[in-house]
Amino acid sequence: MRYLHTMVRVKDIDESLDFYCNKLGLTEVRRSDNEKGRFTLIFLSAAEDAARASEEQAPLIELTYNWDPEEYDGGRNFGHLAYEVDDIYALCDQLMEAGITINRPPRDGRMAFIRSPDGISIELLQKGGAKEPTEPWASMDNTGSW
Repeated sequence: MRYLHTMVRVKDIDESLDFYCNKLGLTEVRRSDNEKGRFTLIFLSAAEDAARASEEQAPLIELTYNWDPEEYDGGRNFGHLAYEVDDIYALCDQLMEAGITINRPPRDGRMAFIRSPDGISIELLQKGGAKEPTEPWASMDNTGSW
């Protein structure tokens, strides 16, 4: 058995791609429209997985957009998505500059949480172990839920 992907339903393709690709740094690797089923599937890859996304079926995020409007709530019910990052402080700075709320700041130099426009909780983990705790992160409070 091998992990393939996580599917999350999205309400707005453009808003979701802006968040996942432009702000979080993922790359769209394939997309398919299903007219009979009235949905679009968009598969995204993390940078370090992109080269092997088609060859080995690296773990992906599947954004599912249903063409007929539906209300989705409780995005946190399934848990969260997790990504290992090269520099948690730099990425959190970049996300904040892009208008993304850091719900659980990386106070410990190791872990942070943000949420997608559809309320999906995303965990960011520092690659190779925790960085030295530093300000402003060390004394920053949680914001909202994560």
